[in-house]
Amino acid sequence: MKKIINQPENIVSEMLDGIAKAHPKQVRRVEGFEVLVRTNAPVAGKVALVSGGGSGHEPSHGGFVGTGMLDGAIAGEVFTSPTPDQVYEAVKAVDGGKGVLLVVKNYTGDVLNFEMAAEMAAMEDITVKHVVVDDDVAVQDSLYTTGRRGIAGTIFVHKIAGALAEQGADLDQVQAVAEKVIANVRTMGVALTSCTVPAAGKPGFELAENEIEMGLGIHGEPGTHRAEIKPADELVDDLLAKILSDIDYADSEVAVLVNGLGGTPLMELYLMNRRVHEALEAKGIQVYKTMVGNYMTSIEMAGASISLLRLDDEMKALLDAPAETPAFIQI
Repeated sequence: MKKIINQPENIVSEMLDGIAKAHPKQVRRVEGFEVLVRTNAPVAGKVALVSGGGSGHEPSHGGFVGTGMLDGAIAGEVFTSPTPDQVYEAVKAVDGGKGVLLVVKNYTGDVLNFEMAAEMAAMEDITVKHVVVDDDVAVQDSLYTTGRRGIAGTIFVHKIAGALAEQGADLDQVQAVAEKVIANVRTMGVALTSCTVPAAGKPGFELAENEIEMGLGIHGEPGTHRAEIKPADELVDDLLAKILSDIDYADSEVAVLVNGLGGTPLMELYLMNRRVHEALEAKGIQVYKTMVGNYMTSIEMAGASISLLRLDDEMKALLDAPAETPAFIQI
């Protein structure tokens, strides 16, 4: 294993220190906890958004803490759910008096621990609600979850719900728009290689030189099937076919996210994006906004996912709203 690390058990803490030192205008660390919050948190009179999960998915989630997106993010150990007390500390640190919305990816440990933290906060008279993101169309049940997994489409929830909260909406309104995003976003991914969890010291699985895995989860969970590597256009078409068969995107405007899993060059992500646009145009689906890059990764895994969000006027306006975070800036 070749990684630029010190001791594996210190990776998360040292990473969070590094993020806070690099972006002091946007984020600060909650002392003694694996939590990043907005530098000006809590923001009085504003609904706060909190998300998080296991580390190894950077820039998710700490990279999206800042104006117009998240108020706080919790970093569990690599590919491991954060504990309820860590989530609870994040909630306390960001509560500005109008309540807190937890954005949870659909993994059993995350759901249980975030719900437990919400119960702890309720005992302190902090109003907490939550939404569960389940955008992955690849598999219905997986190694870590019942139902569909939550993956890169979560970024759209952060952006749109975060924008509405920034505008002063109440907790019910912010939760409702988050649920609307979840109902309209779908994602499918593919892996070309495995990744190595530092504490394990070896790849989580093996793929042959000419082999890919369709529908792989962001923790290395099995996908739908393995296949031989194919040209990029064919690969994109296969991913889109699964997404487009899940909900009706006909005559819709959509936002596109072509997300890298950590080890894929931007050259290849933009090449995929070219085909996404071609394929959607051929089907009469209009692309309103496109995002390409590493948003929710799997350490150093080579691969990518495609997310489509079916838009309405409200979501379009919120998607365009200003935001400033370490990993996302929109003026």
